[in-house]
Amino acid sequence: MGSTDIQRVTSPPALPPRSAQGHKGTFGRLLIIGGSDEMIGAPVLAGTAALRTGAGLVQVAIPKSVLPAALSITPELIGLGLLGDNSDHGRLHEAAESSDAIVIGPGLGQQPAAKALLKEIVGLYKPMVVDADGLNLLAGLKHWPASSFHARAVLTPHPMEMRRLSMLLPAGEASAWAGSGKIPADDAARESIAILAARTFGQIVLLKGPRTIVTDGTRVYANQTGDSTLAKAGSGDILSGMISCLLAQGVDPFEAACLGAHLHGSAGESAGRKYGIRSALGRDVIDEIGAVLIAYEAAKAI
Repeated sequence: MGSTDIQRVTSPPALPPRSAQGHKGTFGRLLIIGGSDEMIGAPVLAGTAALRTGAGLVQVAIPKSVLPAALSITPELIGLGLLGDNSDHGRLHEAAESSDAIVIGPGLGQQPAAKALLKEIVGLYKPMVVDADGLNLLAGLKHWPASSFHARAVLTPHPMEMRRLSMLLPAGEASAWAGSGKIPADDAARESIAILAARTFGQIVLLKGPRTIVTDGTRVYANQTGDSTLAKAGSGDILSGMISCLLAQGVDPFEAACLGAHLHGSAGESAGRKYGIRSALGRDVIDEIGAVLIAYEAAKAI
């Protein structure tokens, strides 16, 4: 894969315009599908981050048994309680069709019902973030579901999830790496695998790490923000919420992934300065999003 095939993107785009006369329906309706009895925090963090980033309406589809607890954390979220039976499919399909973007995966689990749900959701013609258990479920398929994958998706694997996904890639460098169980740390190898995955899957790939790589197989962006403040549970869910908010407002998926990664890293750095890089929690990162957006918008206006 020659370097001449790749366009280097060095700066993320501006934030989407924000009309002073807008209302909650103007700024994107987002559906987040995930959660389980043991993992209510993941979809709540994603949804709260999306609201902080500017989404007008965020609905979380999670098991009905834990929905009250989830909404008690962030009451601004809209709930869709899942019953775990066939009635869920019709209600989810209706919610998905009325949404501008979807997140699927945070805390979803890997049961057979979750796999069937994932395959149904990625068949929709919607902008989408597939994260966490959504990626693990995809990696468990025998082949990439190209013929039925209609979403315009951003896939957001961390290195271990990328290793699992790489088993679906063509034989060669990536599959050998997956089989070895080793996760390459050098930028060149990470970039190469992310590009191959993006080209194979036909989707945006955001490979998390100290220098998060975003690529559509032709363009590549290496993010420069963030530090080990973000090396804590919940950080990936927050990133999914931020990217999906931008998708719901009509931002191109590649640009949404680049901008989301940049802002997420900046919010992590800000939380680390305030609370310490050892001590900041995901909720602290979310609380820094507003200030980061103000600073970013001001810098872009210069």
